[in-house]
Parts: sequence; C-alpha cells; structure tokens
Amino acid sequence: MRPVILLHGWTMRGSVMEDLAARLGPSALAPDLPGHGDAARPASLDAAVKMLDDLVTEAGPEAIVVGWSMGAAVAWSWLGRTGGGGAAGLVTVDMSPRPVNGGGWDLGLLGQTPDRLARNTAEIHADWPAAAEKIATTMFADKAGAPGFSRAEALAQVLSNDPRAMAAYWDDMMAMDLRDAARGVRIPWRVCHGARSRVYPAGVAKWLAETPTATRVTFEASGHSPHLEEPEAFATMIRDFDAELSGR
Repeated sequence: MRPVILLHGWTMRGSVMEDLAARLGPSALAPDLPGHGDAARPASLDAAVKMLDDLVTEAGPEAIVVGWSMGAAVAWSWLGRTGGGGAAGLVTVDMSPRPVNGGGWDLGLLGQTPDRLARNTAEIHADWPAAAEKIATTMFADKAGAPGFSRAEALAQVLSNDPRAMAAYWDDMMAMDLRDAARGVRIPWRVCHGARSRVYPAGVAKWLAETPTATRVTFEASGHSPHLEEPEAFATMIRDFDAELSGR
C-alpha cells in the first residue's frame, strides 16, 4: 500500500482517522491539522496547505491524499497552488468548494441563506458549546453517531479544540471559492459523499465528478462521515484505488 495522507475535517483531530489508518496499514498518516488537537501551527487554511505540502514531500510522489470535509478544501487549495505533481491520487469526502450559496451557486451548505449564515457565524464566535452541539448532531446520517464513533465522542472531540482557532477556520471557509481549483484537478480522483448527508447536497458531488479525472463514489448508508459510518467499505474503496493507480 502506497502512503496515504488522511486529512480530517473542521473541529476534529487526526485521531478521528485512526480506525481508517489501521485498516490501511502502516503507510497511512493521520496528523492533526494546524490549530486542531496538539498541532502547534497557526489556525488557517494557508497553514494547513503548507503542512500538506510538507507531508507530501516527506511521503514521496506516490502518495494518495484523502481530504474529508475541510480536509478536502486543504487538498484543493494545495493542488491549485502546486498542480499536485507530488501526489498520485486524490480522495475527497463530502465537501463543497464554495460553502456559501449565492450568485447562481446553490451547492454550498444545505439550507444556507445569508441570514442563517450570519446567525451561525455569530454563534460560532460567541457560543461555542451551542455551535459544537449542532456540529456533532449533523455529522452522521443517524443522530446517535457511527458504529465506532458516537455522537458523544464527536462532541467531545469538537469541544477539545480551541474555539478561537475553530472560528478562524470557519471564517476562512466561508470566504473561500475553490471551484476553479477543484475543476482543475489533473490527478486521478475519487469524489466521495454520503447519500444521507445533512451538511452538503448530493449535487455538489455530481458537479465535482464532472472533472475529467474524477469518479463519483456514493455511500448509501452514510451522512457526512462515510469513513466512520461505513468504515470497511470506505477502506476497501481506497485499497481498490491504490491497486488501480498501481495497475493491478
């Protein structure tokens, strides 16, 4: 198995990817992104992109980059800046390249309107415990959580992070527009999403999969977190992708 770099989502930690890493073997890496967990770098998408660049350089040119939610935004940003010559393949999981709806774009956050965005942003900055409850609730198709990662465990992980750092990332994501970077991906790509996601519409996966190098993969029993909700099926998808990249 080639090196696999597993990038977690906003408000999580690298440990949320440990089960997947164990299924993939010792070549899988699951670091904390800057500003999350024990990572010491500043909390920003730019810092996360720089971290990914370092990880790919260390792993070598045959690595697969897997980005879940915000981790996908980090991967797209990195590819947009570097062209992605240092990686063999890309896997993204339930993310929109532009989370804010408007201007003819309706593939951002589900149900998001300017008023709702303003309310959510205010809550994230001023009442982190309340925001954390909502984040943990919408992570899964089943509100109780995933088979090996409950809603209570998700909430504890959200609350373990610095609220100021999480708010800084939220602001970065709400300001970003990575549609050109996503449509410009030139390496083999699996666009993954959960059919029961309560975070992003299925249409965004369809839009992303129109990229010539991309193939859409739907996890029918999952919400926003198919690597947690259908862990073996997700690991098998990566193993199969690795085999395809190796010509096996």
